[in-house]
Amino acid sequence: MEQITKKAYAKINLVLDVTGRLPNGYHEVSMVMQNVGIHDTLTFTKREDEQIVLTTNDGQLPLGEDNLIYKAVLLLRELTGNKDGVTIHLEKRIPVAAGMAGGSTDAAATLLGVNELLGLGLQKEQLQEESVRIGADVPYCVLGKTAHAQGIGEKLTEVASPPQAYLVVAKPDINVSTPVVYRALDSLPSYPHPDVEGMIHALEQKDLNALCERLGNVLELVTAKEYPVIGQIEDILLKEGARAALMSGSGPSVFGIFDTKEQAQTACKALEKAALAKQLFVTTFENGEG
Repeated sequence: MEQITKKAYAKINLVLDVTGRLPNGYHEVSMVMQNVGIHDTLTFTKREDEQIVLTTNDGQLPLGEDNLIYKAVLLLRELTGNKDGVTIHLEKRIPVAAGMAGGSTDAAATLLGVNELLGLGLQKEQLQEESVRIGADVPYCVLGKTAHAQGIGEKLTEVASPPQAYLVVAKPDINVSTPVVYRALDSLPSYPHPDVEGMIHALEQKDLNALCERLGNVLELVTAKEYPVIGQIEDILLKEGARAALMSGSGPSVFGIFDTKEQAQTACKALEKAALAKQLFVTTFENGEG
């Protein structure tokens, strides 16, 4: 095998709660994570030398050791001692800095892809366990299934996948700093916590109504206050028939859940007309492996 291709799926948070803060500054979370159909494509090709060569269609991304894909290959080398070279081409579609784990899912696909391409023999469970060293969302992206994430996001329990639905995902043309969002949350005296257990139960029952009623993200409290466009996007999604709408991660991406593809497409056109988001997608929940 000289070349393989992997899809790297974006994630959204159906619920995101912050439950504490650790001495090292990291925050403890309780989240239900879900893949959606928006994906990057990574092509891995063997090289005759030991170089790691990264190319991409997105000119804004770094191509050296600052890129999580590059870090993933270095982690594999550390774990196995194998230094066979690889060329990796990234076809980027997931919005960057969007609260959708775009970099983390690319790193996860790289761990899985290079492990397979070079015959490194690492088990998926080991990749999951070690990948937190790259980023807190990477273990979930290696798993690639609906999961309850705890700790800093690395402690994962697989849960039932959601029922079929259509989503509109909108990424406004702003960049949000995750550390700044968490600091702003820390400054609040208190805040309401979403019903994580209720969300897990709704998933077990395949109850889309209950799922939509329990969507929640504590980080939206601070991000939406700083960036009113998030609430404006949600208002349009709801006006166009979304059962519910929520910000993903630390933002700024927003998603709305619809019963039909036609509703979702109509809402997408309404957002396009309002010019509130440059990047718009109609997609579905992705319940297979990433």
